[in-house]
Amino acid sequence: MTEALPLAGLRTAEYAYLDEKHHIYLDHTGAGLPARRQLAEHAGRLTSDAYGNPHSLNPTSTASGELVERARAAVLRHFNADPAEYAAVFTPNATGALRLVGEAYPFTRLSRLVLLMDNHNSVNGLRQFARARRARTTYVPLDLPELRTSEGAVRDALSGRRRGLFVYPAQSNFSGVRHPLDWVDLAHDAGYDVMLDAAAFVPTGRLDLSVVRPDFVAVSWYKVFGFPTGIGSLIVRREAMDRLRRPWFSGGTIHVVSAQAKWHRMADNESAFEDGTLNFLHIPDVETGLNFIGKVGIEAVQAHVGNLTDRLLQGLRALTHRSGAPMVRLYGPAGTDMRGGTVSFNLLDAQGAVIDERIVSRDSAAHGISLRTGCFCNPGAGEAAFGIGVPDLRRAARGTTGTIDDYLGRLDLPSGGAVRVSLGLSSNRADVEAFLRFVEDTYRDRAPLTAGLPSRLTC
Repeated sequence: MTEALPLAGLRTAEYAYLDEKHHIYLDHTGAGLPARRQLAEHAGRLTSDAYGNPHSLNPTSTASGELVERARAAVLRHFNADPAEYAAVFTPNATGALRLVGEAYPFTRLSRLVLLMDNHNSVNGLRQFARARRARTTYVPLDLPELRTSEGAVRDALSGRRRGLFVYPAQSNFSGVRHPLDWVDLAHDAGYDVMLDAAAFVPTGRLDLSVVRPDFVAVSWYKVFGFPTGIGSLIVRREAMDRLRRPWFSGGTIHVVSAQAKWHRMADNESAFEDGTLNFLHIPDVETGLNFIGKVGIEAVQAHVGNLTDRLLQGLRALTHRSGAPMVRLYGPAGTDMRGGTVSFNLLDAQGAVIDERIVSRDSAAHGISLRTGCFCNPGAGEAAFGIGVPDLRRAARGTTGTIDDYLGRLDLPSGGAVRVSLGLSSNRADVEAFLRFVEDTYRDRAPLTAGLPSRLTC
């Protein structure tokens, strides 16, 4: 029977380095944090044996290969995915998983790529693959104030004679909105393949692939349990994998190849999508991380983060200046129904003006708080949240110097983005209360210092 790990005491047992170094870590959507036992197991494995490149049959290669395959099986178990139906491909991250599908998907001039406005840029970038093959790209709009998309809008976007690929996030990395997983069946019924970006969802949500059956799922493991970085997975239905056609090959992806005759034959399994030598010293850490999450229980993690998110939202809504004017402008849902632990907002001064996000970044860092500011590589959600229309966007793009500050100035925005606080397994109530105190103490009825702000490098 698997040893259960209660959440009570986990902060002290596994994440004590946060309090020892006085960190208030509020960027779990950016990256999860590793438990100390994960790092100890990694060190113990590497110092107790030798592991070689798995593309061989020698003893050290065999040892590496066995650990990689164990990790692959652990990924499928975690998602309750039947190995006869699904394969797990190891990638550098969720972006790498998305790229694999984009470059190999059989787009034609008669097909269509359908995206939500609420998508990470790694998804938005797929339109370049579609455009190169003359496929049409369609965006599904977001509704204010919660930045959700209606089922009717999704149905409309999937209607018509064209078929193709529908890509959407199970959870928004901008607003925390959880988009319905039953859209997978809706898109299948309309004749579409479905790519589910699950990077922001799976750290605190259960994805059961025996119930929800997207054709492709992208995840980054460092977002789930912090270590290792540089490894993600594409979980792909085998029949969908057979339809993909990669535009190149490399070491590790082929069965046979000839230089003189100029022909090759791709591998007929996951190996066809795993370029070169796998990160065989760190892939076993994925199994370690999944075992740790399994002992805690993903449902327990979700309940824990949900409770903290509820307190954060209540606290932000209650913050006011002495005049009664609100200190916070929230983006996305005001409650915890169908939302994760990602909360985006802007802070307002006593006159109701938005406080530049760079000021919040500077001041929070000085207080040992790790959070995120900007548009979080999700321009569609940002454009909807800030009420920016297509005419304004086109006008701003014309004649710009190419700098972010110039572009944002042409849009006449009061700030270059939002403030994002995101909670995770290692978060606790003290983190939330410390952040709320910081906001009140720093900005209530005070004019923030604006001198010396750096130029923006990215939105």
